Amino acid sequence: MFYRYHDSPLGRLLLSGDASGLQQVLMDIDDTPRLIAEQWRSASDELDEVCRQLDEYFAGCRQRFELPLAPQGTAFQQAVWQALLQIPFGQTSSYSALAAQIARPKAVRAVGAANGANPIAIIIPCHRVIGRDGSLTGYAGGLPRKALLLKLEGAQLPEQALLGI
Repeated sequence: MFYRYHDSPLGRLLLSGDASGLQQVLMDIDDTPRLIAEQWRSASDELDEVCRQLDEYFAGCRQRFELPLAPQGTAFQQAVWQALLQIPFGQTSSYSALAAQIARPKAVRAVGAANGANPIAIIIPCHRVIGRDGSLTGYAGGLPRKALLLKLEGAQLPEQALLGI
């Protein structure tokens, strides 16, 4: 596994992956740096394309990522993450809509947990999931970052969704 840090408008991101693809895009939370496994090695150019596409996204020049992804998770989590990839740029969905999409309409809480466990933030767009009432709901990176990402994408949100952010 190789890794690299990348600066973004959301703060420093930890990127990691291997020959199978990108496995993680993680944000530093509360100024607590992410731990690097001892067997990981610093990337030379392996993650350059990820950085380039992230920079294009933050500059408003990219709406879709074209990268090999290899997130590690259960079959249920994988199904949720695949459903997240189907939410178009600038649009939002709800946990209940995602549960219905993966044919598990009663698994709304489990969908929320899988969404929160997404290891490839931004690229697998868990930030596009909001409450059924249009409210911003939990985001591992914090609601201000979620609001920034949705604003960057031009998502239409009710004004009350942004109160307190």
